[in-house]
Amino acid sequence: MKELLITIASGLVENPDAVTATVDEPNEEGVVVYHLHVAEDDMGRVIGKQGRIAKAIRTVMRAAANRAHEKIVVEID
Repeated sequence: MKELLITIASGLVENPDAVTATVDEPNEEGVVVYHLHVAEDDMGRVIGKQGRIAKAIRTVMRAAANRAHEKIVVEID
């Protein structure tokens, strides 16, 4: 999952070397939180107009997690 998130974000930004992701341990409800970190200049590219790209990233990640029988949340930091 982490690799998928990094791959998606790297394709969107101008500085793909600055893309990192951290993963939190599952909380009491079994939800895993993924934190996406990008360069400050690329933040707008990842969020998109009115958050559309961020919403699309979260949708793709949620679908992939559903196939793996996991619950995830993606936060863009």
